[in-house]
Amino acid sequence: MMQSIVVVGSGVMGRGIAYSAAVGGFHVQLVDVQEEALKNAEREIEAIFSKGVARGKLGAEEAETAKNRLFYSSHLSEAASQADLIIEAVPENLEIKKAVFTELDKTAPDHCYLATNTSTMSPTEIGSFTQRPEKVIAMHFFNPVHKMPLVEIVRGHETSDETAAAVKEAAERMGKETVIVNEFPGFVTSRISAMVGNEAFYMLQEGVGTPEEIDKAIKLGLNYPMGPFELGDLVGLDTRLNNLNYLHQTLGEKYRPCPLLVKYVKAGRLGRKTGRGVYDYMIEKGGVTK
Repeated sequence: MMQSIVVVGSGVMGRGIAYSAAVGGFHVQLVDVQEEALKNAEREIEAIFSKGVARGKLGAEEAETAKNRLFYSSHLSEAASQADLIIEAVPENLEIKKAVFTELDKTAPDHCYLATNTSTMSPTEIGSFTQRPEKVIAMHFFNPVHKMPLVEIVRGHETSDETAAAVKEAAERMGKETVIVNEFPGFVTSRISAMVGNEAFYMLQEGVGTPEEIDKAIKLGLNYPMGPFELGDLVGLDTRLNNLNYLHQTLGEKYRPCPLLVKYVKAGRLGRKTGRGVYDYMIEKGGVTK
């Protein structure tokens, strides 16, 4: 039975995955080469635990036990050597992912499964960076990980049935619902989400409505939990643009990024993480408020 999970990358997604894995009963190591990033992640995860206890989502004892299963490390090779499952959550850049998976293939045990938390990239191509493509798969978590129920599991061309089943079981132990789909650019959710978010920017560019009006219309009219601009700011407009560029290259003209989105990213308006995106935010100790 799978016991040990290593999460590579302590950004918003990585820290959420690490939290969910610890609550799910796994021994977890969150790895990042930047010590400051690890410290920030530890603070953010502590805040998630505290809010969970305050809101009755977790018992105090349960939270303390989960925290004691979670460790932080800047030594990837050492952490990987003890893992049953490694979930990579680095930026959506193929060269970075290639470097990570090449290293993981050298240092992870033979039985270890290697998952990439990607919203668009090919698990088949990522698997080709290793000598174990049958053990490589995509686990697409959603932001915020500790709240969103779905993990989209994406099989590469050579992913084995055993790998898919093991990863599905691990995601369910984390309290997630799963869907298993075959690889195609954008999978299921990213293709739809990127198109909705891009179209919202076109409407803003055309003066159809304000961001608030467009978000409200989508939430109340289509029953979305968040408007496309709220979601874009949460995920990061640079991430949204990277996804659109990839989908534009692979699926064609209908995914061409809206010029206004490109302009926002060039201006450094990346969303909540920078304090300014479509909306402006106040960055305060313990979180970000609109």
